Amino acid sequence: MPTSLEVLFIIFSALTILSILTIKLSVRFGIPSLVLFLVIGMLAGSDGLGGLYFDNPALVQSLGVIALVFILFSGGLDTEWEGVRPVIWSGLSLSTVGVILTAVTVGWFVSVVQGLSFLEGLLLGAIVSSTDAAAVFMVLRARNAKIPKKLANLLELESGSNDPMGVVLTIAIIQLLTNPATSFVELVGFFLIQMTVGAVVGIAMGELIRWTLNRLKLELTGIYPVLSVAFALLTYGLTAELKGSGFLAVYLAGLFLRRRPIAHRRSLVQFHDGLAWLMQIAMFLILGLQVFPARLLPIAGIGLVVALFLIFVARPLSVHVALVFSTLSFREQMLVAWVGLRGAVPIVLATFPMLAGIRHADTIFHLVFFIALTSVLLQGPPIPWIAR
Repeated sequence: MPTSLEVLFIIFSALTILSILTIKLSVRFGIPSLVLFLVIGMLAGSDGLGGLYFDNPALVQSLGVIALVFILFSGGLDTEWEGVRPVIWSGLSLSTVGVILTAVTVGWFVSVVQGLSFLEGLLLGAIVSSTDAAAVFMVLRARNAKIPKKLANLLELESGSNDPMGVVLTIAIIQLLTNPATSFVELVGFFLIQMTVGAVVGIAMGELIRWTLNRLKLELTGIYPVLSVAFALLTYGLTAELKGSGFLAVYLAGLFLRRRPIAHRRSLVQFHDGLAWLMQIAMFLILGLQVFPARLLPIAGIGLVVALFLIFVARPLSVHVALVFSTLSFREQMLVAWVGLRGAVPIVLATFPMLAGIRHADTIFHLVFFIALTSVLLQGPPIPWIAR
């Protein structure tokens, strides 16, 4: 990559502007914008027309974590509590039972068809186990799909709350691969601490942020969004230092911040919506740069097989089991299953094995990228028809 700061500014701004312009194509043809962002990054990369060599998983992971903090905080802030409350138990079931079952079934299938060990297959399954809210609702808005409000709220809650589960599962399996002596009790303890600390700190910070925004009387209204950014980063950092799930904490902080009236709500929501878009574009572009298209070709066949298994077997099975006690009809559950698009989070998580030195890490990264891309391309465009 060029080292001149001026050249970096030119490249990043040009790619960002080009990405924003492609949103018109997304709206017209129902192609999720994240796919177009990724393609632009790939075209600009070393195997593409741009010829920009970029291979830095550590930087990709760091930027991905920062981007996800703001995307999840914005997702929580944009979620209406009254709409989420009736489906909260179904959403929590999907984001826990559904994620675990997806990881296990995909892991078993990958270990059979790809020849990886079960743990290595389970690692890939955990990485692709969470869904992507940005991909789902971009498609819904682009094609004007008529989807029941209850299901829309459920999908929104699931997409925002299952990312932390996917992260925790991925980290736990990497720990098991790098340290086989890790006991089951230690893994369960790790999971409980991550989720408990993340939930407690997230809820507490949401209440603290709202109290601060409502009590702080500043003449400079533009400083409130800056304060909220600082609080979002503080929430993630504090939770991570306490060994909790920072991603769960920032999502819950945004959700509980919005639960009651807050000062400057409209400007805060609009600011974080714009910031989330910037983070998505930057993250997808750099993920596209990190991928080497030439390495996708050898795994395209197995990647397609795994993607089809995820779409038609693993996801529907996990949804039906997770919602077995819900009041949703079979048709409603099938719609929820189909709208389980994969997106940026699995691709960011796929950098974790690379940095941990896991065997077959490069293969896993490109498989995850191919699966996520295939999921969005196959599932995204038919959503309006399936919803009808």
